[in-house]
Amino acid sequence: MAKCIFVPIARPVIAALLWSCLTVHASSQTPAETPDRSALRVCADPSGLPFSNDKGDGFENKVAELLARKLGVPLQYTWYPNSVGFLRNTLRARRCDLVPGIVSGAELVLSTNPYYRSSYVMVTRRADALGIDSIGDPRLAALRIGVTAGTPPADLVAQRGLMARVRPYHLQVDTRAEAPGKQMIDDLAAGQLDVAILWGPIGGYFARQHGDTMQVSPLLKEPKSTRMSFHIAMGVRPGEAEWKNTVNQLLQDDQGAINDILRAYGVPLLDARDNPLP
Repeated sequence: MAKCIFVPIARPVIAALLWSCLTVHASSQTPAETPDRSALRVCADPSGLPFSNDKGDGFENKVAELLARKLGVPLQYTWYPNSVGFLRNTLRARRCDLVPGIVSGAELVLSTNPYYRSSYVMVTRRADALGIDSIGDPRLAALRIGVTAGTPPADLVAQRGLMARVRPYHLQVDTRAEAPGKQMIDDLAAGQLDVAILWGPIGGYFARQHGDTMQVSPLLKEPKSTRMSFHIAMGVRPGEAEWKNTVNQLLQDDQGAINDILRAYGVPLLDARDNPLP
């Protein structure tokens, strides 16, 4: 990103997402209990578009709806801001059984198989015809750059000596009051920036709000020492391997439909070797 999964990745995303919103905080393990599978109980951010909101408008909402239909059970939400303590106060407190938008391998959860892979992106205005798709492009030294602070691309921007050209946008925010990804793309559209660098699902979604005026380029040419792409999975409680396997089967069976949902939201999709998916 993008629980505490900020997707430095802005989350999700989760992020990573914290370096990328990917950091989670430790808590004691909850003793095993008999799970209630009469509903698909999901915990999510009530104001975290493009991932989720309490109106069901996010792509994680749509994926959760798909899984609930396949299970033949109602979908129930517990809403909690995507901030420090998210997992401790939701999944670990047994208020839900599934958290979408977790970076694969995140602590404090048992990760399902990933249901998509994406990367940080560079967004520019099509009318400018810049054709820039790398932080190493020397033309950035003369451009106004928006970047999410505390993320891998921000590190590369600093290493390139470009901080004097940067307008930083917050990584960790109260999503009920602030939407830095949306603000960055709006600032780009308004001509206050020339380039916006942020987590792909966020950049792709908000770029689409401006019609076909934006070019979204995954950052696939950066040094391998700085990770730009991440597998995104769902999280279940440690010890619930059977439930994890059930979710894995659902994700596998419905991967095509999930990809359609993600594409509809402008999520840049990559394969395991970081090749863009059509």
